[in-house]
Amino acid sequence: MAVSRTEQRNERASGLEERSPEDALRLLHEAQIEAAASVSRATDSIARAARLAADTLASGGRLAYAAAGSSGLMALADALEIPGTYGISADRIVILLAGGIASLNRLAGSYEDDKSQAAIDVAAAGLGQGDCLIAISASGTTPYALAAIEAAKQRGMKIISIANNPAVPMFDQADVTIVLETPPEMVAGSTRMGAGTAQKIALNLLSTLMAIHLGHVHDGYMVNLSADNIKLRERAAGIVAAIGACEMSDAVRLLEASGGSVKAAILLAAGATGPQNAQEILESNQQRLRPSLSELKGSLALVNGTAHMGATGD
Repeated sequence: MAVSRTEQRNERASGLEERSPEDALRLLHEAQIEAAASVSRATDSIARAARLAADTLASGGRLAYAAAGSSGLMALADALEIPGTYGISADRIVILLAGGIASLNRLAGSYEDDKSQAAIDVAAAGLGQGDCLIAISASGTTPYALAAIEAAKQRGMKIISIANNPAVPMFDQADVTIVLETPPEMVAGSTRMGAGTAQKIALNLLSTLMAIHLGHVHDGYMVNLSADNIKLRERAAGIVAAIGACEMSDAVRLLEASGGSVKAAILLAAGATGPQNAQEILESNQQRLRPSLSELKGSLALVNGTAHMGATGD
């Protein structure tokens, strides 16, 4: 039986423990860079996955992540940051982690073999038609991830599969497959290293492009962030001031008037007549700020033009 790429030893690791610390770190770092570079070969697939994820959320569905071990930690990091960064309600993001909370205290390997628990977790989360599952596994053969895919597919869910080996079982039922062909690890089989790095980058790209599709990024600003602490409230005010071309003190006041909505506060700075008017404009443009600003600008130009004609007529 052929050894999968994620289980092979990197040839450059020969005598690794005998090298100087500086030389060993250089080789380890170079391997990480090569692993990161593998993501560039998967950008087309990541783009398709981001569109599928965005369409799922835009249609009222939920986005679920399923993984075990190190892949589970990568999934957890991405999933937990989406609500705060992009203002997507936490109940729209589901995390299915092999072993559950217990695995965060002890990342035992046996959890990833529990197929029955994966099916139970999918059912307990109430996932089904209209939802999307992102399954992640370095090997592409992790029993928990495979069982989660099977259960999700039976419930009518869309599937995005991410693995570091090509032509693996995880891809058999996937709607979108993302292959991250990382080099063999410098510590054979330690997929928390190169494979995990590539997974983290791919997930970052996927969720960020998803947020862009949903209208939660404008000129590089996170305009739908959930400002629930001092730092984020200051960031939100800074965003309103930058895009709305107003003073920070005004930005703070407009954020208070908008109930904390960065997008609505920006529209208020741009001339919206009030919070309700700002929200109506956003809703008419699917919560996208750029077309909302264009609509507001057009409305103001029309009003000003009408007023000018009236004044001329007098």
